[in-house]
Amino acid sequence: MRKTGPAGVILEDGTAYEGHGFGSPGAVFGEIVFNTAMTGYQEVMTDPSYHGQMVTFTYPLIGNYGVNNISSESDQAHSRAVVVREAHNLDRNCAAESGWVDWLSQQGVTGVSGVDTRALTRRIREAGAMRACVYWGDFDPAELTRRLEETPSMAGLDLAGRVTCAGAYELEFLRGKYRVVAIDYGIKRSILKRLGAAGCNVIVVPATVTAAEVLALEPQGVFLSNGPGDPGVLDYAVECVAGLLGQVPVFGICLGHQILSQALGLRTYKLKFGHRGANHPVKNLDTGRVEITSQNHGFAVELPEALAARLEAARGGKTFFEAPPAGELRLGTAFGGAMISHLNLYDGTVEGIRCREVPAFSVQYHPEASPGPHDSRYLFDYFVRLMASQEVA
Repeated sequence: MRKTGPAGVILEDGTAYEGHGFGSPGAVFGEIVFNTAMTGYQEVMTDPSYHGQMVTFTYPLIGNYGVNNISSESDQAHSRAVVVREAHNLDRNCAAESGWVDWLSQQGVTGVSGVDTRALTRRIREAGAMRACVYWGDFDPAELTRRLEETPSMAGLDLAGRVTCAGAYELEFLRGKYRVVAIDYGIKRSILKRLGAAGCNVIVVPATVTAAEVLALEPQGVFLSNGPGDPGVLDYAVECVAGLLGQVPVFGICLGHQILSQALGLRTYKLKFGHRGANHPVKNLDTGRVEITSQNHGFAVELPEALAARLEAARGGKTFFEAPPAGELRLGTAFGGAMISHLNLYDGTVEGIRCREVPAFSVQYHPEASPGPHDSRYLFDYFVRLMASQEVA
């Protein structure tokens, strides 16, 4: 492996890309992924779900509207490196409070511009998300190679414990009526805002909370948040959710969806290069409508064997996955019947689960959509209606 310049990207397969450094000088190691959204770079960089990853933006011009103090999804940048075709430091937008490059420098994020991001993205699509080094500065090539080889794979990593809150805290909203406990595996601020707008007051608790501790707070509903890392190693979270099912309404997003699915007896696996962007078509199998969704995940819930075979057949030449009959979407679980409620129309992966005998549901995508379209914000209102129905019952 050979370093090719003062700034660039080196993939674990030896592929290298030269560029120009910006932000904060350094050498960063982790999993490199790509995001296809055209806006929302500040939200992406501060999303805890990107902890341990480095983001390549496929849109060629990033930083053209600056950053502000209200769009961050957490109090720091979780992606420690960024790769772009063209970086800008403009702050002339009416809402901008500083330029993006200046903000990255303050956050300690290493950036590389001038990279052929189309070629890099195609490499990731072909070979899969992999470990990489993003560097800017004078580094010894042998040292970069050694550190890259020692960088752990994303598979098997429990990162939720690194980004969760240190202790419980409470948020009261003007419209708050329902008492919701949100388990923080890496929760975004925009999710908390959407829960508040839907009529919830929220108690945020750490990822390691137990079912008994949650129920002791007497919630009317429990929310399972997004977050980084491999869901397959979160046994403590799965045990907690299993203890909540049937006791209180449960709503999960992204990593929360994967944890709920595991509590129901399903398994998860690592996608080749993941889904990250704001234009992913998902079919709601209850309504037949297609929702354009915002997504950010590298793992997914396994399809039942029969559906997996159908998916492989569909991949034989169709661009979009054709949803199967409703009868094939039914699942048997330890908590009664469940349904696959949403499917990704790009590749047929599971995008939603709805329990039929206990009040619980989840989606793989991000209905709060920050950034992204608002097609799926109805899910927060559905959660409130689910809690209201339990009051009547």
